[in-house]
Amino acid sequence: MEILIATTNPGKLAEISAMLNVNIDFKSLSDFPDIKEIPEDGQTFAQNAQKKSLGYAKQTGLWTLADDSGLVIDALDGAPGVNSARFSGEKEKNRQLLDHKNMVKVLDLMKDVPKEKRTARFVCHLCLASPEKVLIETEGKLEGIITEKETGSNGFGYDPVFFLPELNKTVAQLSAEEKNSLSHRGNAVKKFSPLLQQLIQNQKS
Repeated sequence: MEILIATTNPGKLAEISAMLNVNIDFKSLSDFPDIKEIPEDGQTFAQNAQKKSLGYAKQTGLWTLADDSGLVIDALDGAPGVNSARFSGEKEKNRQLLDHKNMVKVLDLMKDVPKEKRTARFVCHLCLASPEKVLIETEGKLEGIITEKETGSNGFGYDPVFFLPELNKTVAQLSAEEKNSLSHRGNAVKKFSPLLQQLIQNQKS
């Protein structure tokens, strides 16, 4: 059985397929060079995930798992939110450079915000669809605090500026295993995994 994970980000593909731990051949959008990109123009993470999973499933004929995730900062009225990946407004092929520019913008906007008001959360909405309909949806969150500078070199996205007080580390200072066990995506996948296994069982019977 094949499932398309709607990403070209190898970090995200590795993270999700490792956490699902099922006997499935996972494809990424990179395996379909002629595929038409589905615009992420929804107002919420759920809308974007639904739109991507259905849109790519229709094009490929494969069950497609899409996620929309991002950083929600209370002091910025929920920004960057659904615009997390393109918050700096720049088109940048180099992923690390884009991540850095996005973080610089966040830290700049937050520079006068006191520590007790720097609360934020990562949110991940997962959606699996067939070409006809949505099959499964789950959501996960991770609460934390925005730091005053980038710290740590693991992970991707906003991990170096997202501090977890209970661990006294940023997400970028965690090992891949630690991150997967508590991340917003990890929490969404934990809810998603048994539902996927049930769905596969029902297909076989």
